[in-house]
Parts: sequence; C-alpha cells; structure tokens
Amino acid sequence: MLELREMGVRTVPVVARGRDYVFAQALEDVSRFVGREYRPTRLPPEVLMDKWLRVLSAAQRHVVQVPGERLTERATPGRERNIRDLACHVYRIAEALLAAVEEGDPDLATRYNAPAPKRLAAWWASLPDKSCRQTVSTYYGERPLHELLERCAWHSAQHARQLIAVLERFGIAADGPLTAQDYAGLPLPPGLWE
Repeated sequence: MLELREMGVRTVPVVARGRDYVFAQALEDVSRFVGREYRPTRLPPEVLMDKWLRVLSAAQRHVVQVPGERLTERATPGRERNIRDLACHVYRIAEALLAAVEEGDPDLATRYNAPAPKRLAAWWASLPDKSCRQTVSTYYGERPLHELLERCAWHSAQHARQLIAVLERFGIAADGPLTAQDYAGLPLPPGLWE
C-alpha cells in the first residue's frame, strides 16, 4: 500500500503494472487495462432498486436483533469493523450514491463512513430518467449511474449477508432473512467476508 500511495492511490482495490494503475471498482476499466474485453449484463435499474430496498429493509430488521451489548464486538475476526459500524455501513452506501448523483461528490469512499439519511426511496421515486444512463463522478472516474446503482445494491447486499452471519454466530435466527431470489442477479462475491 505504501508503494501505491506514492503513486497517488488512496484506496484499494487497484490493479497496477509498474507505475500505471486502474481502480478495480469497475471491471470494465480493469479489462481495458489488461487488454481484455468485458461486457457485463446488469439487471434493469428498477429491478436493482427493488432488490436494494428489500436488502436495506432486511438489514434493518436484522440489526435490531443483535443484542445491544454485542454491537461493539468485531463483525468478523481479522477485520477491525465492529457490528455497529457494519450495520451503519449498509446504509452509508446509499448516502454515497445519493451524494454522487445529487451533489456531484465523487468521494464515495469517504461517504461510506458518514451517517446516512433515509432518503434513497424518495430519490428513486422522484428520479425522472429511471433508465440510469446518466453519468456520475466517482473517485474512479465518470461512471454510468446504472453501474453505480448495481455496485451499491450488491455492496449493501453483501454486508446484509454478513449481518445474517453475525446473528447465526450468536445463535439468533434472522427475522425474514434474505433469500436466493433477493440476491439473484447481483454480482456478489462468492465469499461472505470478501
């Protein structure tokens, strides 16, 4: 990471070759960087929003099931994030998307660690062009809103999966757990803590 910082990189993942690098947030960018063609198939924006809002509702149900005295425990061994911060992070992802779209703030990574208002559904309801073809500035370049929407939806879903795993570790059955159908079509990493 020290070598990457010297090149101007502040966050990972990145793919680097010598002094050249590309942020690995968008697989399309990585594929161009390595000389391969990659064309993802994304769920339609309205399906992504529906899934994301279900994920956020489920995560809300699940986090209230965590015993209050355990919220400061690590969510997983080997990572500093505690359960309370993991739960908040699920919603901060929505705040980052809204800041990028509405305010032109490209610093998604910083927003992920700031408190988030509950305004995602209202934004979607008032969005005039739900095709999500417009572009949004991010710290890894101008990206299509459709791509960012997908990234944020699966990002929240991944952390919601982790909250369910925390409950299971405590011997608590998740209230209305997310299903395979809820996750279908989202490009989630295979591993729970990746």
